[in-house]
Amino acid sequence: MSAPRWGSRPAYWTRRHLDLLAGTGAVTAPVIDPPALPRILPDHDLWDLWPIQEEDGSTSVIGGKELWMGLSAPALGHPEERHDQARIRLLGKIGDQWEDLGNAFADGASPGSREWSGSAIRRPDGSVSVFYTAAGRRGEARPTYRQSVIETRPALIADGGRILLRQDAEHREVLRSDGRVYLPADESDGAAGRIRAFRDPGWFRDPADGRGHLLVAASTAWEDGFTGAIALATAQAGAWSLLPPLLVAEGVNHELERPHVIVHDSWYYLFFSTQRHNFHPADRAPTGLYGFAAPSLTGPYEPLNGSGLVLQNPSTEPDQAYAWLVLPDLRVVSFANYRSQHGTDPRSGGAAQARTGFGGTIAPMLRLAMNGMTTSVTPIAIGVQNTASTP
Repeated sequence: MSAPRWGSRPAYWTRRHLDLLAGTGAVTAPVIDPPALPRILPDHDLWDLWPIQEEDGSTSVIGGKELWMGLSAPALGHPEERHDQARIRLLGKIGDQWEDLGNAFADGASPGSREWSGSAIRRPDGSVSVFYTAAGRRGEARPTYRQSVIETRPALIADGGRILLRQDAEHREVLRSDGRVYLPADESDGAAGRIRAFRDPGWFRDPADGRGHLLVAASTAWEDGFTGAIALATAQAGAWSLLPPLLVAEGVNHELERPHVIVHDSWYYLFFSTQRHNFHPADRAPTGLYGFAAPSLTGPYEPLNGSGLVLQNPSTEPDQAYAWLVLPDLRVVSFANYRSQHGTDPRSGGAAQARTGFGGTIAPMLRLAMNGMTTSVTPIAIGVQNTASTP
């Protein structure tokens, strides 16, 4: 199958761009010191963080606490199995201190068997629109990999020191792949990193016209398989309409995760994360945060720093962090992934070995500096602290 073409041409990320990779210190994160990372959830893994945002993109603050969400699962067995038990967790943050506020939703509320990444926006009426990925189907006997974009809009309750989301809000599918431009993400079997994508909805309000949009990690046809893409959907008459992709990884990578946009100095910066084993061939480029920039939301996009690489793990710890998210104030959040295991793939070992090297908590925040098409990264914190147990 040949690569598709669209009436509105997306940007293409190509091997020509990767030939310009230069792993300089300006885009390399410092090595994480594991003892400086106490677990936020002592008995659970925590990964894929995102803030509850106001509609202007700023982080919501209630009672002096920033409100955040993340994925969590019991810290048992092989760390890669956490994706089969993932639930969205509500968190509070004051400075470098984090507080666990419990599961965001009631048991069985999601139409999927697991809850994967998304985004959240606090509305003027005090409710919170949570867009997330429903993986599988509720009640299925074993995990499958059907993915669809869900919205729920619970009221945010802050009462007597408690912060929670009402548990009775409806969860409804608002977007799924169309099967034509975007391949269906409906496999029955698979594993993280080896399945088609239609997930990770990232909400964005375009300041140019005030319209709301969703960015979605997607897959498009490429030769006899698929390649990674970033889909765009826009709100129209109370529904979401899919548009042509913003970006297609032209046979170089099959998974562009957690896409999001921020506007800085009148430029639109499109960011996403990907792992080294998702390149073609594997390890063609490092695990990292990648980005493109354009004068408007729909482009034309060009890769930052020539190659698209914005932030990479250090060469001595190529898997130390993942799932970076850039906030409008240019802070960058991620989670601690795997420590190096002498050149072997840390995911391939047995459960005990893999768990020994897995972080499963929030990594130190970083900060980006951006000057047009050039970026650099600096640390802004040396660790995080746990301040409260699960209520």
